[in-house]
Formats: sequence, structure tokens, C-alpha cells
Amino acid sequence: MDKMHPGLWQYTANNSPNPLPRTPFVCTDKELFPLEFELMATEPVTLEVLLQKLSQATVDESTLEEFFTARSAPSMAERKPMLLLGELANPFQLSRLRLGIVPVINVRLGNLCRTYADSLDSRMINPGVHHVTLARTAGWWESTHMAFVTTGQMKSMVEWLNGGKRGHWRPVRPREGIVKVENSTVLCPPPEAVTWDGVTETCIAAEPDCSGPQFDISDVIVPIHVRHGCYDNRGKIVRCAHVGQREFHANYFRRGSSKQWQDILDIV
Repeated sequence: MDKMHPGLWQYTANNSPNPLPRTPFVCTDKELFPLEFELMATEPVTLEVLLQKLSQATVDESTLEEFFTARSAPSMAERKPMLLLGELANPFQLSRLRLGIVPVINVRLGNLCRTYADSLDSRMINPGVHHVTLARTAGWWESTHMAFVTTGQMKSMVEWLNGGKRGHWRPVRPREGIVKVENSTVLCPPPEAVTWDGVTETCIAAEPDCSGPQFDISDVIVPIHVRHGCYDNRGKIVRCAHVGQREFHANYFRRGSSKQWQDILDIV
């Protein structure tokens, strides 16, 4: 991607669950900057190592740490990783929150999938947008975005999901699943690769190799809907990778059908 104004980013309800763009970037209130970041490794890394490597990535002809300093923004050491799963993964929507500087990289999730919460947010479009959360699926993989945010930025994101009021979205840390730095575009498994025994869904497709290192997913923040968990499609999960917003609302959504969050994700 090129440096651009966030308002020029193409936005529709159809593409909102997808992690866009496909390469790392830095989001500010007024501009999007391409971020030159690649971390090649086969051994796991600590969060501290990941933060240090990312701080030396190139943005606007300087390191990311220098970019922060020149704009009086919090340093990388003051930031935490947070998964961006739905609307927040879209640069247009992210910039509208006026959070300040937010660096974003691509990651690959393992044994976890993005899926829709059993709720509807009508602030942006009629009848509304379905926000996205996480649920387990053994053997599954897909890519999404990960932001590095301050505590204040994280709270603002969750407050926005809650509609500016105390609500049902809460930041948590997963106890299960895998997260790796993703250096390239990776396709998720096809729908026919997910089997169901009447109780549990399992992905049986072979996962392609990942050139980026794994790090501890319990260090990662993810917002979950503590009242409704995720949408229950007659015992199955509707994966955002296979079903877009419009198709989900028109062909799947029935208000009041949900899996409880305790049944779809273990947290710290």
C-alpha cells in the first residue's frame, strides 16, 4: 500500500470482517503509512523480542521508534498486542476513532477462528454490523491483524464496541490457540475442510508452513462478547473467512441464537 488518507480507503459492510490491507501499516488520525516489517524465524520469540524488532521497522523513512518520538507518541515498550478481528481491522474505521498512532502487523491464528457475535450494531449502517470475536476450531488457521496499543487506546476500542456505554464487550487474554507473525498472504482452509461430528467441528486440511515466529498468545488482548459469545448456527460456527457480513445477516442470522463465550474460548 502507499501513504494515503484513511478516508480514501474503500469501505463497505461486505468487506468489514476481512483484515485489510494485506501488508503491515501505521494508522494515524489523518494518514495511513506503509510499515516495512518482516520477521523470519522458526523458533518462538518472546513478546519483548517482538516489540524490539518491530520498533526497528521502517515507516516514512525512519524507524518506528523514531516515528513515535518525532510525534510525541508512546514508545513501543508502552504498548500491548491486541487482535483486530472485524471493523477495527479496517483502516477507515480504525482512523475514525482518533486513537493516535497505531502500528498494525499481520499474524496467523491457529486453532482459533474469527466468527460473528450474536449482536447487531446499527450505528454505522442499517440494519447493522455484526462485530467479530474468536472461537476455537481444532486444526484451523487464518490471518488477521494485530495492533500494538496503549492501555488507553485499548480501552477506547472496547468502549467503541460497547457503543460508548458500559456493555458486553470485554478485553481478555486467550489461554488457548496459536499466534505467529505472518510474513505473506495465506489462504484459509476451504469450507469442505471442516468436519462436524454433531458436537465438535475440526479442520482436517494440512496447514502450510509459516515463515514467522510464534509468540505467547496469552500476551495478546482480544475483545469478546461476554453476554452472547458467538452466533450458534445449529451447533456450528459461521466463520468470517467463508461468510461475509451481508450473507451472514441475510442467510444465517436469527436473533437470540448464541454459544456462550465460556464454551468457545478459554481465557487467562
